[in-house]
Amino acid sequence: MKKYDVIIIGAGPAGIITGVTAKKAYPDKSMLMFKEEEKGLVPCGIPYIFHKLNGVEKNVMGPKPFVDLGGEVITDTVIDVNIKDKILKTKSGKEYRFEKLVFATGSKAIVPDFIPGYDLGNVYYIRKSYNYIKQIFEELKTRKNIVVIGGGFIGAEIAEQLALHPDKKVTLVESEPYCFSKAFSKELSKVATEVLSETEVKVLTSVRVEKITGQNGKASSVILSTGEDIKCDAVIMAIGYKPNTGLAIQAGLEINKMGAIKVDNYERTNEKDICAVGDCSQTIGFLTGRMDYVMLASTATAEARVLGHNLFGIKMRKSFTGTLAVFSTEINGVAMAAAGLNDSNAKDGNIQFVTSTFSDFDTHPGAFENTSPLTIKLYASPSDGSILGGEVWGGKSASEIINTISLAIQKSVTVYELISFQIGTHPLLTAAPTKVILIKAAEGIIAKLKK
Repeated sequence: MKKYDVIIIGAGPAGIITGVTAKKAYPDKSMLMFKEEEKGLVPCGIPYIFHKLNGVEKNVMGPKPFVDLGGEVITDTVIDVNIKDKILKTKSGKEYRFEKLVFATGSKAIVPDFIPGYDLGNVYYIRKSYNYIKQIFEELKTRKNIVVIGGGFIGAEIAEQLALHPDKKVTLVESEPYCFSKAFSKELSKVATEVLSETEVKVLTSVRVEKITGQNGKASSVILSTGEDIKCDAVIMAIGYKPNTGLAIQAGLEINKMGAIKVDNYERTNEKDICAVGDCSQTIGFLTGRMDYVMLASTATAEARVLGHNLFGIKMRKSFTGTLAVFSTEINGVAMAAAGLNDSNAKDGNIQFVTSTFSDFDTHPGAFENTSPLTIKLYASPSDGSILGGEVWGGKSASEIINTISLAIQKSVTVYELISFQIGTHPLLTAAPTKVILIKAAEGIIAKLKK
């Protein structure tokens, strides 16, 4: 029975970055990674398979960087973990010993068994599986009337992409008043919903799916709480994901109330030498200090880099104490991004804030051919002016501006410090130095704090 210093279960973003980082930090340690399929997908790129990429082949992700560093990869499914004896068993019947074990098993699509008809043929789920998504891609080529259930990032992005095919009629159903409501403030959620409604997608909000009916075992219509009957030949369920922790539970690891593996600040479980990282592991909100429910590749890889460096002892201090949840998307050519606090999640955490909004263009002057409008909404503490959150929408630079805001939140930058924020500008690349939207929003908050 072969033994490895480190075995990683999972080859998604968390598993790959844990392996790459650990192999660089500990090049002499033997490391093995298990993946269930020969090919993997970039999770966030899945929606674009259905039009912009036109197939799964251009959205492939794999552990090659880990292999290049000397790591080993086996395509097999781990079916049992014996924590006490440090042995794991695979579906093929093989056994392996480990010194350190990392669960990077990711998340799986929520299956709403409370909706009658959820298991009919032609009802699809956005699983992070190359083979499954390839099958969906091929089957959807012949589908004409598609209902997407769920107005979060995956649902909205897939609906937008499918609706770009002129032979398809796409309807999106969202139970909340606006799409993206779990990530954005009410204001930005409204903007996002309006932008999506301007595409060929028919957007229905504030309505629930009562049941899916079928003929010959396949979905044929979706019945809404309003009584509306939407005829269809395909249904895509996109109502979220949950931690993939079945193997961890079987192994005896402690799970929190949200179904994720309990870990400390360095991704260590309650069992010695057993770690968990990414979507399957617990996250703590940066601002609230409470258990959170954020599943993002960016969060997973940040955790993975910390874990990779510290697998054999803490030698690099973790520089963030919780998850910010930095989101971004683009719908119908409009980029939208958010980080940290907003109006909606502030209520849940009972957090006080001051906010300011500023709009301009992403070039100066704003008369260039490729200029886009840009709006920022900045959130700060009323007591010391520290940045608590932000939202940016408009041109593509919104996604990088939100990353700057994310760093400002993590480093407790205040609106007063932003006044002397030194920036680089260029007419073709940025707003004017006289009205940089981040600085102008900070000035707006300062004006309110002086009152």
